[in-house]
Amino acid sequence: MTRSTQMQPPPAGFTTRLKRAVTSAADTPLVFLGNFEVENQWALGEPALPRVGAHAGSAVVNRMDEFALLLGGKDDHVVLKTPLDDGYRGYLEGLGLALPTVHVVAGQDPRRTVSEDALADPELLRTLSALAADGARLTAHGISTVEEELAARTGLALAAPDAATCKWVNSKVYSRRLSDELGIRQARGWACETLDELADAVAGAGELLAAGRKVVVKDAFGVSGKGIVVLDSDKRLARLHRMAVTQAERAAGEGGTVRTALVIEEWVAKRADLNYQFTVGRGGSVHFDFVKELLTENGVHKGHRMPARLTERQVAEIAATADLLGERLAADGYFGVVGVDAMIEPDDGLYPVVEINARNNMSTYQAVVHEGLAGPEEVAVARHFTLRPKRALPFAELREVLDGLLLTERGPRPRGLFVNNYATVNAAAADAGADGFEGRLYGVLVAASDAEVAALDTDITRRLAAHTDRS
Repeated sequence: MTRSTQMQPPPAGFTTRLKRAVTSAADTPLVFLGNFEVENQWALGEPALPRVGAHAGSAVVNRMDEFALLLGGKDDHVVLKTPLDDGYRGYLEGLGLALPTVHVVAGQDPRRTVSEDALADPELLRTLSALAADGARLTAHGISTVEEELAARTGLALAAPDAATCKWVNSKVYSRRLSDELGIRQARGWACETLDELADAVAGAGELLAAGRKVVVKDAFGVSGKGIVVLDSDKRLARLHRMAVTQAERAAGEGGTVRTALVIEEWVAKRADLNYQFTVGRGGSVHFDFVKELLTENGVHKGHRMPARLTERQVAEIAATADLLGERLAADGYFGVVGVDAMIEPDDGLYPVVEINARNNMSTYQAVVHEGLAGPEEVAVARHFTLRPKRALPFAELREVLDGLLLTERGPRPRGLFVNNYATVNAAAADAGADGFEGRLYGVLVAASDAEVAALDTDITRRLAAHTDRS
C-alpha cells in the first residue's frame, strides 16, 4: 500500500554540509552564483538538434540568480544582477533568515547570466579578488568555462570540479551509459556519439515505432524542455535523423571529427516524475539529501511536492541508486550537488535514473524550507505563479495583496506562501508593452494537507490576477 514518506532533515544544515563536501571545511566562506541554464554554455560547439535562441537567455530566467541568496549564511556572499527589493529583504529577515552579503553587478544585461555580467564589471572583479585573499571560494549553479574564467580573473578558487568534468558528467549520454554499466533499470534506448551509433539507434527506434510505441530524442545538453522531441512516425524519425547528421557534419567542419551527442529512448508511461538529490564529497562520501515529487506541465518543470508520495521500498531503492551513482561520479572526478530525475510507472515500478544533473537543481534552493520553515507533518509544494503586471510591482505592494496568505513567521504549524525569489517578478519590466509584461513569482506553499495547499494556491492565483488586471 502506498503512503507518503517524509524525509527528515539532516542534523547539519545544507549549507554547512555543502561546505564540508566541496571545501573540506564547514567555515569556508562561499561566493554563490545563480547561473541558471548553464547547459547553454555546455552545449556551445556541440552537435545538437536545432533549437531557437538556445543561448539568448530570457530576462526572467537570468533573474533566477536570486535563488542563490537563500543558500548562503551570514559569512557568505552572493553576486546578483540587481539589488534586493527592500521589502523582500525585510520579509526574509523578518523570518529570522541570516542572509549573505550581496554584491551587485554594474550595468547588468538582461540577456546575460550573472556570471557573464560579473566578468564585465572591473570594480566587482576587484571586490571578489579581495574576498579570495580572505579565503573565500567560488560556487555556482553549475560550472562552465565562464565561471572558470571568473575564478581565474579574481583568484577565487573553485569549490567545484573543473568545467570539463562538470560538462562531461552532465551529458545525457553519460547518464545513459553510466546507468547501463551499473545495471540500473532504464527505458529501452541508445546513447549516440558517432553516426554509426546513431544509425543503429534509429533502426532500433524504427522497430519500436512499428510496434506502435513512441520514441523520444534528447540533446545531450538540453534543458527546461528544450532539445527533446517525441516521435510517433517513421517519416518524422527519418527527417530528424537527416537533420542530426547534417548538424554533426556542420559542427565538425572540414577535416574535423564527425560526432553527435544524442540519446534515443522508448517513450514510456509514467504515474509521476521524481527528483532526488545527493551530495558527493571531495573524498568520495555520498550523502542522500531528499526525494521530491516533480510537478511538470508539457514537459517543463513547474515545481515540487514534499514529501513525495512513495513507499518505503521505493525510497530505499532511490537511496541505494544514489549511493551507486555517487560512488561512480566521485571516481570520475566529480564532487558537489547532484540531482537525478526519475519516474514512477502506473503500476508503481521505478525508473531510478532518467537523467543526472550534476549541478544545483530547483529543489536545492528549497533547503531553507526543510530547515525551519516547514515541519515534518506539513505538505509543501514549490511552484511559480505567472503574473502580467502593467508596471514594476514592489514587494511591499504584493505583500498587501497577499495579506494573510504569505508565510510570515515560524511556528509549530506554519501556513502560507514562502517567497524564495522575487527578482523574477519584475525582470522583464523594461520590455512592458500595452498588455504589460510577464513575470514569475516563485515560492513554496506550506500547509497541513494537499487540500489546504490547493485552496491556498487558488486564493493566491485569484488575488494576483485581480490585482494585475487593475494595476
